[in-house]
Amino acid sequence: MGKGRAEIEINKPPDDVWAVAGDFGGIGGWMPGIESCVVDGDDRIIKMMGMEITERLERRDDDAKEIVYAIVGGVPVANHRATITVVPEGTKSHVTWDVEVEPDDMTEMMQGIYQQSLQALKDHLGG
Repeated sequence: MGKGRAEIEINKPPDDVWAVAGDFGGIGGWMPGIESCVVDGDDRIIKMMGMEITERLERRDDDAKEIVYAIVGGVPVANHRATITVVPEGTKSHVTWDVEVEPDDMTEMMQGIYQQSLQALKDHLGG
């Protein structure tokens, strides 16, 4: 299984960043390329680039400011698990988006998408 990490510093308090990054259904408001995002129970269905991708929420921990989800349909991966974490750094936030994906050759592409998405999150928050 391939592993990758995207990360960014955001000049906003962790609670402000978590309010956006930790909202499982809110990703459509800041991640580039998403045409629609609908939450149905623990699943979110994202439409983007002619695809319909189903992601399942595995865990959301407000105290740790961590959300874990998996792609379960719509993308040619055997396994996928992603974790977004917001860590305080003084009055700023350090945000990581870790991915484990199979096949391994999808790792670099996913990491690149997540890095662009973190930049979009930073821009969205003005930080």
